[in-house]
Amino acid sequence: MTALATDASRAATLLEFDRTTSRWGQITMGSALILSLAAPLYLVLFGDLGITSGQVWTAFFAVAAAFFVLWFVEPITYYPVLGPAAMYQAFMIGNIANKLLPSALVAQATIGAKAGTKRGEFAALMAICGAAMVHVFSMLLFVGVLGTWLVSVIPAGVVDVARLYIFPSIIGAVLVQLVVTMKQPRVTVIAVLVAVVVLFVLVPAVPALAKPATGIVVLLTAALAWFLRPRKHAPAATLVN
Repeated sequence: MTALATDASRAATLLEFDRTTSRWGQITMGSALILSLAAPLYLVLFGDLGITSGQVWTAFFAVAAAFFVLWFVEPITYYPVLGPAAMYQAFMIGNIANKLLPSALVAQATIGAKAGTKRGEFAALMAICGAAMVHVFSMLLFVGVLGTWLVSVIPAGVVDVARLYIFPSIIGAVLVQLVVTMKQPRVTVIAVLVAVVVLFVLVPAVPALAKPATGIVVLLTAALAWFLRPRKHAPAATLVN
């Protein structure tokens, strides 16, 4: 009876956690959306900048053309790994693919938590909290305090080289980390081949696809990984007379 009561209490606690997460997550995301749009809307409506509605819609569709696919692909891709609570955190903080998702994957792998479970969700939740704290502390120290001094003492030639190579080096390190953590060689090979074909064949042939190329690679990789997955046939059931 005690075990049943404990299980019921745990289930009720998790249900309340999900309800609280959903309620405050929506409130927080809605408030952030309003605050982020408040300043641009004020400038457009009351700033006397000569911005017309046509220019606003042109800018919107230009951005939408580049990121429209990601609006659908990213939530669907990240949700199985992060879970609802961490999803609210991740989309509020940003830098999901290159910071938060790797942190969540490493945390889950470290404690042996499977993605899609409550244990995996809580691991992702705490990993994102830690990643955000490290990021804020690093920004305050290395950018806010030491940034100006570092830029002043680093030779201009080194700064120019860093601008060219620092972003690819960070993304490359994150990519290797993801490959090692996920341990899915078949999917990795498919993703690399699809990226090479899209980058060096499809985009040069159709330059208009340069902006949505990332979304195309993600969708094609997901589709091919699904259709080319190993199919294990379950053994035939034994009939007992």
